Amino acid sequence: MDTTHPLHRRRRIYLMRHGHVDYFAPAVRATGDIHSVSLSPRGVSEGEAAGRALAHVAIDRAVCSGLPRTRETAERVLSFVPSAPALSIDSDLVELRGGKLAPVKTREELIALMNSYFGRAHLPGATNHEGGEIFADAQGRAVAALERLLGEPDWKTALVVAHEGINRLLLSWACNAKLLAMSAFEQDTGCINIIDFDYGGLEGARRALIKAVNLTPHNYLKHGMNLTSLEAIMERGLKDVLV
Repeated sequence: MDTTHPLHRRRRIYLMRHGHVDYFAPAVRATGDIHSVSLSPRGVSEGEAAGRALAHVAIDRAVCSGLPRTRETAERVLSFVPSAPALSIDSDLVELRGGKLAPVKTREELIALMNSYFGRAHLPGATNHEGGEIFADAQGRAVAALERLLGEPDWKTALVVAHEGINRLLLSWACNAKLLAMSAFEQDTGCINIIDFDYGGLEGARRALIKAVNLTPHNYLKHGMNLTSLEAIMERGLKDVLV
């Protein structure tokens, strides 16, 4: 066997966003705790669709951020995978920590404001909302999580289930754009990205190959999915958050 062939140095990561959740559900409004929110029925369906799409894949590692929505999504996917590995948790994959939103009067203003934060992620010290986490810091911890996974021996294919902002940061890093491309990578709920990593060449350098972005097995052609993920989330309950 020719172990110098690229295929023998190549690893694949299926990077998912968790399935749909309802951030405006009564329990979330009552507690204000968006971290404990679970998958909605739609989110369960999205996780199962992803599981069916990956059912033929030999997955050697599985990692999620540990928040219920990523853990539940990963568990749904792995339930379809023969000889599925145990699910590990890496808290460095937890979603970007937000800050305080500036006052807005309309849904359109709110969406435009939130989108603007992603667009300025590359600026020095830019944060996710006022007082939120610095984008560069979040990218650093997310990349560190992937580097730890890539440093583990004896695996070829891994499932990683994280969040919209974290996935955007990882994809921007993978295409060597640092933070400049973060705003360009839409991440629908339940989506799958495919990234291959090659090791070798000069000084053992690593190269990332982005094979697919934002695949949605529950609706491959995205029929009717004309809203961005953010717009879809903000479709309900906005009168309670506008000030």
